[in-house]
Amino acid sequence: MIDTHSHIYGVEFQEDRAEVVRRAKEAGVERILLPNINRDSIPEMLSLCSEYPGYCFPMMGLHPTDIEADYREVLSDMRQMLYAEPQRYIAVGEVGLDFYWDDSMRQQQIEAFEEQITWARELHLPLMIHARSAQRELVDIMLKHREEGLTGVFHCFGGTWEEAEELLQFGGFVLGIGGVVTYKKSTLPQVVERLPLERMVLETDSPYLAPVPFRGKRNESAFVRFVAQKVAEVRQISVAEVIACTTENAQRIFPAIIGA
Repeated sequence: MIDTHSHIYGVEFQEDRAEVVRRAKEAGVERILLPNINRDSIPEMLSLCSEYPGYCFPMMGLHPTDIEADYREVLSDMRQMLYAEPQRYIAVGEVGLDFYWDDSMRQQQIEAFEEQITWARELHLPLMIHARSAQRELVDIMLKHREEGLTGVFHCFGGTWEEAEELLQFGGFVLGIGGVVTYKKSTLPQVVERLPLERMVLETDSPYLAPVPFRGKRNESAFVRFVAQKVAEVRQISVAEVIACTTENAQRIFPAIIGA
């Protein structure tokens, strides 16, 4: 299994990070992919990847909810780091749009997203895209860049089948399926039932969105196995088949993790 989206470099794991990694390995997680969120998170993320080379892999990006007044300066610093060592990072992320709580920085989010798409295009890196309450804006922006050969993940998908279809038109992208698929009132199982298996990857978004039976507690990469189990149950196939296919999908999207 590959956890394609985890923030175990965060403060939530500072007391037991080594144990979290150990449990992930014991659960069968072969790789943990780490999207960056802001300028302050970079040192811890890179330190974790140095501690677990070939197991933890960093991305570079500015999360939409971390966009503040100095975002242009932050983007400039990130761009400098990324372009100085592009081989160090497996993707541009976590980037995107989030208008759920506050859309006062709507235009700044759009501008930052567009700039980071440019990084991905110029460096031939995949994108790790976050979108919340922004489906229409996301699709409109992606349509502008449709002919640019972009690839990546629409992270933490939790929408309708119609919304999934809109995203599936971008052939280089897959949908990230996480703990929400295990929730009792979630409609995501109906989407997963119809979603081509080759167009999904597994993720946790640790420390957030822990799957049942850990809902409401801190999520961690080891719990990705519960996501795999639920996908297998919904699709009435073996867990082994889900793991094999989603692992292959992750390696296709993030080729830098192969053989590392």
